[in-house]
Amino acid sequence: MSAKNAGSKVREMSQVIVTFKVMPTGTDVDLDKLENDIKSFVDSKRINREPIAFGLVALNVTVLVEDAGGQLDAVENKLGEIEGVGNIEVTEITRAL
Repeated sequence: MSAKNAGSKVREMSQVIVTFKVMPTGTDVDLDKLENDIKSFVDSKRINREPIAFGLVALNVTVLVEDAGGQLDAVENKLGEIEGVGNIEVTEITRAL
């Protein structure tokens, strides 16, 4: 490919795989309902439960996000709007192949 054609090639936006640790507001939160609410707000690829302590269970939510400015924050803000969500932490970011 010539240098002239290389510049005309359309760049595809890369994606990242992000795992959020979602802490419920307390032990009285219905985790099944919280999981369903999360699935309706974001396109989660996987949700795992992680026992923390004293009956508190975190949800590790894995999503595929465009690697563009503001996309990660947008997903985090959506998660924060869900009733029963207390704290959200990004625990892993990996570039998707």
